[in-house]
Amino acid sequence: MYLTWLDSNSWLIEMGETRILLDPWLVDSLVFGKAPWFFKAERNLQRQIPENIDLILLSQGLEDHAHPPTLATLDRNIPVVASPNAAKVVQKLGYTKVTTLAHGETFNFSDQLGENQLEIRAFPGSPIGPMLVENGYLLRDLTNKTTLYYEPHGYHSPTLKEFAPVDVVITPIVNLDIVFVGSFIKGMNNALEVIEWLKPQIIMNTAAGGDISFSGLLVSALRGSGTVEDFRNLIAEKKLPTKVVEPQPWERFEVDLALA
Repeated sequence: MYLTWLDSNSWLIEMGETRILLDPWLVDSLVFGKAPWFFKAERNLQRQIPENIDLILLSQGLEDHAHPPTLATLDRNIPVVASPNAAKVVQKLGYTKVTTLAHGETFNFSDQLGENQLEIRAFPGSPIGPMLVENGYLLRDLTNKTTLYYEPHGYHSPTLKEFAPVDVVITPIVNLDIVFVGSFIKGMNNALEVIEWLKPQIIMNTAAGGDISFSGLLVSALRGSGTVEDFRNLIAEKKLPTKVVEPQPWERFEVDLALA
């Protein structure tokens, strides 16, 4: 398994002989609702879009997970697996192979010979407003049985417990609050809880910015709390063996797992 953090919520996951582009924002600015005065994120360095992508995986329909300019740049024939809300974004852009996953549903990705390589299972993830809950995902390599769980805002469904242990978890480790509103990125305690549930060998931080500059009204209202080192100390106090890995932007990381 190889993991490359592409800043923000974006990842390249290589497992099950499959190259998966997860929640990609790779070109142009990131703006919510065409309102740069409210929030705007820009890359400090333009990067080359990863090549030979087999699958696009989208957890949410918001711009920082289903970024329209990025998706408009990619090949519309790449298969997409998405939450119902994200599926609407790629369908509008003309993608030809879109699989919508509701909570509890699974998708098997196969090679050219029809052999199943990868299983993706959707779980309840982040609430977006009072009526919508987006997706978290559990990925399973059907060849060597390694597993990875991803949820980008730190909302973890108790239904995950029956799928423990999971080898790798990608989720926020630190908290991010909006002043007078509350947390919208739930790290620390929620990450600790999911470690206790899933007993992963490795946990990696996401939604951590990266090589990006931010501007706009929302930025002045954001408050972070805790650090990765604080989280390491927390799991050490609990005597949990999970290793905390801080990914470096755009550096391919080989996951070294102790396979049973």
